[in-house]
Amino acid sequence: MTAVKNYILDQAVAEKKLRRMALEIIEENYDEKGIILAGIRDSGSVVAKCIQRMMAEVSNLPTEVISISLDKRNPKEVTLSKKIDFTAKVVILVDDVANSGKTLLYALKPFLEFHPKKIQALVLVGRSHNSFPVHPDYVGLSIATTLQEHIYVEVSEDKVLGAYME
Repeated sequence: MTAVKNYILDQAVAEKKLRRMALEIIEENYDEKGIILAGIRDSGSVVAKCIQRMMAEVSNLPTEVISISLDKRNPKEVTLSKKIDFTAKVVILVDDVANSGKTLLYALKPFLEFHPKKIQALVLVGRSHNSFPVHPDYVGLSIATTLQEHIYVEVSEDKVLGAYME
């Protein structure tokens, strides 16, 4: 028997949440020369690409998407898909779900070798279990869950298909 997924976001609602966050980024950064969207693999990279596409539909603000790779359970090594000098740049860390804040905190590591102008964080789903001092600037959906519940974001190559809870 296949388990029924308890969806908290379907594709249409996820699109609306992403579009709203794209507009918020433009509003908060309208006077910047450009933005680097740093998506945490794999789902965070898809979310970053969606945000980039939606920003381009309504703004000429230049954006670049890079990927961050790390083992979320043991994040000792953090690698970037592209070597860039992040000094004086605006960087937005992008992930699918924020749980404790640990992944977002470790994802900051490579950027701290530089002096970025601003680092912000964006998550599609934010949970209320922060154990680390990271609070996303842009959140699609905030949800209170138990520690036993898990949230999964379904993505295809360039689309967010939805999010469900188990």
